[in-house]
Amino acid sequence: MDYGKYRYEITKRAKVARKNRHVTHIKEIKMRPEISDHDFNFKVKHAEEFFGRGDKVKFTLIFRGREILHKDHGRAVLERAKIALQEIATVETDIRQEGRNLSMLLTGK
Repeated sequence: MDYGKYRYEITKRAKVARKNRHVTHIKEIKMRPEISDHDFNFKVKHAEEFFGRGDKVKFTLIFRGREILHKDHGRAVLERAKIALQEIATVETDIRQEGRNLSMLLTGK
């Protein structure tokens, strides 16, 4: 076999392999504890789109000022998101506090 033809075949196979792979990205969705229902539903729909593309979604709930005193409101918002997406996503990292933020990481099924 000709060496030039052999190298051509190898590069051709590598090109096809690169084309067919999908890199998983982590998309972040930021929310506040006093989010309205419409805004919440809008962000959940975005998360569904991200799961459809094969990405992971990190929900971050940001506390500002004295909101940090009411962590239960923030935890309730994230629990609501977890329940809304339980059919198409699994929890990779449960709700945890990172400074003034609460976050959780979900992966599509």
